[in-house]
Amino acid sequence: MTHTHQHTHRSKSARHPDHGYGGHHEHSDRGQAEILDLDAEVLAEHTASITAWLPLTDEPRHIVDLGCGTGAGTFALLDRFPDAHVTAVDTSAGHLQLLREKACARGVQGRIRTVQADLDANNWPDLGRPDLVWASASMHHVANPDNALRNIRELLAPGGLFAVVELAGVPRFLPAHAPENRPGLEERAHAATNSFHAERVPHRGADWGPMLTAAGFTVEDERALTVSIGGARSEAIGRYAYGILQRVRGVAAPVLSPEDLAALDELLDTSSPTGLLRREDLAVRTERTVWAARRA
Repeated sequence: MTHTHQHTHRSKSARHPDHGYGGHHEHSDRGQAEILDLDAEVLAEHTASITAWLPLTDEPRHIVDLGCGTGAGTFALLDRFPDAHVTAVDTSAGHLQLLREKACARGVQGRIRTVQADLDANNWPDLGRPDLVWASASMHHVANPDNALRNIRELLAPGGLFAVVELAGVPRFLPAHAPENRPGLEERAHAATNSFHAERVPHRGADWGPMLTAAGFTVEDERALTVSIGGARSEAIGRYAYGILQRVRGVAAPVLSPEDLAALDELLDTSSPTGLLRREDLAVRTERTVWAARRA
C-alpha cells in the first residue's frame, strides 16, 4: 500500500470546500463507532504525521482531546508523546466506553481520563490545565463556535497550543469512471447530501483562522493536507467505503435518480461481485486542514 502526504501552506483567507457526508461524530450508534474505528485504522499514518508536525515548544504533559470519538486522536497523541496524559472528551457515552476498552487492551488506561461533556454547554466540567488541546473533526459540530473557542482559550495553560483538524470533504473511494454502468455516481451521491448538511452542520467547511484570532489565539501555522492511499487492496478500505456510502445513501436516496439509486444499492450489496467489499479498484482520497493556534 502506498501513502502520499502532500503538505502545502495556505493563505489565512483560504476556505476549503465542503463535500458530501462528513459528520464523523454525528451519530452515537454502533455503525458510527465502526466508521470512526476504520477512519483511525486507514488514516493512522496521516494522523501520526499531523501530531509530528505540531509546532510545540515543549512536549505536552497534559492533553485534552475534544470530541475524541472512539480514540483515533487520543491514541495517536499517546504514541507521539509517551510522557503525556490525555483527557478524552465526548458527548457519547458509548464512544467513551469503547475508548476505555481500547485503552485497557493497550495497557495505557492509567494515562487516560474520559469525560462525557457537551461542548455547547455554558459550563464545562473541570478538564485541568492542558498544554495541548486537540480537536479533530469535532469543531464543525459546535453550535456556537465563538463561545467554545473562548472556553478552550481559558482552558489552555498560558502559551499552550490548540490544534484544529477539519475535513475539507468526506473521503472518496471509487475511480471517476466507476461504477461501469453509472460513471461519476459517487460525486452525484455526495452532491445530493449538500443541502442536508448545510442546514444541519453549517460550520463544516469553515475557515477557522479568523475565528481563532477573534477568540484571542495567535494562529502560528495552517496547512492543507492531501491524503491518497491506494495500491494493494485493503479489506479495511472496502469496509470504510461501505460504511460511509451506506450513510450517504440514507441522506441522498430521496434526491438521486432511480438509476443512480439502483447502482448505489448494487455497490452496497455485500453479495454482489461488483460491490464495495469485493472491488479491487478502491482508494482513499481525502483532504484535511490543520490550524495550530497559540494562546496569546
